[in-house]
Amino acid sequence: MAADDTPCSEFINWEVDSSICNGFKQEKQLSAPQRRYYSFCRRKSFAAFVASKKDGSHEEGSPLWCCCGQTFIEHAAIHKHVARVHNAEIQQLAQDEYEHLFSQLEEEPEATQVNEHSGETVDVSVWIPDISHISEEQLKNGPGRVLLYYHYCCVEEPHVICAWQKALCEKLHLTGKVRVATEGINGTVGGTNLATDIYIEAMRSHPLFEMDEEDFKTSDGGAECFTELKVGVYKEIVPMGVDPDLISYELAGVHLEPDEFHKEVEALLTKGDSCNDTVLLDCRNYYESKIGQFTQCLAPNIRKFSYFPDYVDQNLELFRDKKVLMYCTGGIRCERGSAYLRSKDVCKEVYQLKGGIHKYLERFPEGFYRGKLFVFDERYAISSNSDIISDSV
Repeated sequence: MAADDTPCSEFINWEVDSSICNGFKQEKQLSAPQRRYYSFCRRKSFAAFVASKKDGSHEEGSPLWCCCGQTFIEHAAIHKHVARVHNAEIQQLAQDEYEHLFSQLEEEPEATQVNEHSGETVDVSVWIPDISHISEEQLKNGPGRVLLYYHYCCVEEPHVICAWQKALCEKLHLTGKVRVATEGINGTVGGTNLATDIYIEAMRSHPLFEMDEEDFKTSDGGAECFTELKVGVYKEIVPMGVDPDLISYELAGVHLEPDEFHKEVEALLTKGDSCNDTVLLDCRNYYESKIGQFTQCLAPNIRKFSYFPDYVDQNLELFRDKKVLMYCTGGIRCERGSAYLRSKDVCKEVYQLKGGIHKYLERFPEGFYRGKLFVFDERYAISSNSDIISDSV
């Protein structure tokens, strides 16, 4: 499927009907384009489920699939088994993918693309590294990875940064999404190891961003993990739906390094039911937390991060006089989320996991986070341990 033919492009102008996201019990009531995309989600989910059952330890060329204590040596056999036994899981995964699309589409109207800016053209070439000594083949071919990063800072001219990011990513053949706002930058990009190394150095060399190597979370992948490159200017670098001028990232909770966070969670689990003064809070969406989470966490049933403020407002008593340990995928949602929680002035203390689950798993792959880590690209999820929280991915 070409980038221009992606479901996100085809259905970008949908008026989202939230009732559709509550079940699919009557699929026939969906409109024709909605049925087409749901069918696409189901096929994609089926393929992902089958792929997750592949025995990676088996020699290449003669694949095996293991599921429900059985071993399958033919595509047709594993497909038949999954269709017969795991239909409910496939339907749930398709629904999650469908809802994930809605969450993305609801955010898009706020973006301003680079070419929509009416200001004068700015030369950003001074911030583009000289890679004339590197061939296109070297940039495009070879082992790859995905970078996840964010940086909060005052950006007076976000459209200039946006133009620079677009030019830089295109030059390096990177795909993904970069959000720029007056409060900072947030990006997830994929490409070859060489291209992403150059990208990191370019980011670190820019006078506006004081970033370190450890600010970039990495995982296996590449440009193929995204269908296209999207760079835009937004109101917020992570869509919480609250004006950054009212609730600033500067009010965020205390950052805990993975080692410190691990000790806090260990102390919480050691006390067990007798510990009623600490809340371990997952700031992610429900379809993320249901496939992987920290042991004994509080996981809100929210579909997107902009519902988090309402969740806090409706559950203030859960946090009153408590020490709150917050976490999310890479740390960015905790910045604004902890700031919002602190603004309510009900918690005793608010802490957040620095670097998010990504950095925690680098340090503790067999730690207190169990299951898979949901990622917002074509990989769906990445694993660090063998625990299965849900079979939906």
